[in-house]
Amino acid sequence: MAETTLPSRLQARRTAEGTLEVEISGDWSIGSPAPATLGQVITELTTARDLNRIRVIPADLGHWDTSLVSMLQRLADAARAGKAELDVDALPDGVRRLLALALAVPEKTDARRGAGDINVLEFIGRATLGAKAEVRNTVTFVGEVTIAHVRVFTGRGIFRWKDFFTFLQRAGVEAQGISVLVATLLGLILAFIGAVQFSQYGAEIYVADLVGIGMVRDLGALMTAIVMAGRSGAAYAAEIGSMRSSQELDALETAGISPIELLVVPRILALALMMPFLTVFADLAGILGGAAVGIGLLDLSPTAYMNETFRAVAAVHLFGGLIKGFFYGILVGLAGCLRGMQSGSSSLAVGAATTSAVVTGLVWLIVACGLFQVLQYALHIP
Repeated sequence: MAETTLPSRLQARRTAEGTLEVEISGDWSIGSPAPATLGQVITELTTARDLNRIRVIPADLGHWDTSLVSMLQRLADAARAGKAELDVDALPDGVRRLLALALAVPEKTDARRGAGDINVLEFIGRATLGAKAEVRNTVTFVGEVTIAHVRVFTGRGIFRWKDFFTFLQRAGVEAQGISVLVATLLGLILAFIGAVQFSQYGAEIYVADLVGIGMVRDLGALMTAIVMAGRSGAAYAAEIGSMRSSQELDALETAGISPIELLVVPRILALALMMPFLTVFADLAGILGGAAVGIGLLDLSPTAYMNETFRAVAAVHLFGGLIKGFFYGILVGLAGCLRGMQSGSSSLAVGAATTSAVVTGLVWLIVACGLFQVLQYALHIP
């Protein structure tokens, strides 16, 4: 039977004034990607001026080789730069002896490559390993979330209705204003673009077709999802990341409570259910924005504009947009909660997780929109 490899993990927390406790766990081997929190910890060591002691402790430390020693040497260099003492007394004897040997031998002055000396193969290899780890972590998280939803729907999981209704309000009513505003402006922009082109052929009435089909079929759901990625997705990452930094997630796991069931499931479910409703209001706002241009700028009558809109927009466009909105809500919720769960223990890590949640959500939305277009084309859906 193949031996299971545990991913390397590194977490830092302040346990006393001037003391930073760095906890390492998992397997540390050459070729495995370093934890994302390593860079954040090193940044904190080199920038913080109130630290005088860094204590490294093992927790479920598995197999290790020189990659662990290399990481400790980087911590030692960062501690030396910050004028702090590195305490490794809790580590295994072999690790301490190798680290002492590495620190005792002076570094060759020309050993390090310059910033411009980039090994292309090494860069490609590291990027490939990083992408592989990212895909593995994402698929694992999606699987855990799916199992948690099944447990909740079958009555075996933890589900707090009070929290769920709070998330419904935050992802619904409280987000309606900004989503309607963005959709109205988008309808205005579409109408102006169409007016310039259609007026050349005396077909100004088809501005109603452009705005109506564009908003209802795709843009209403997509722009609402983009707004929610910057609003709810970032909020989810910040909230869960803050709980990670304050060790609330560790406390839940110690108590036998699944953080995914308690924190992730209600957030994703609330956002997915509210997105179709927000999409409907966004569609209406975009059509009204286009109508303002068509009626005010192109001298179209309100009756003619609305009749042309109703003629052009079909039920398949409406239901297609609502389905897209539902799936977009799932993607935004997944991105925000994923980055929040992956957040480190420092305040810098929470900020990085929030930024990463927005970027990840936007990328997933654009990819999903492209896949929907390909699917609609393959199924001959207008």
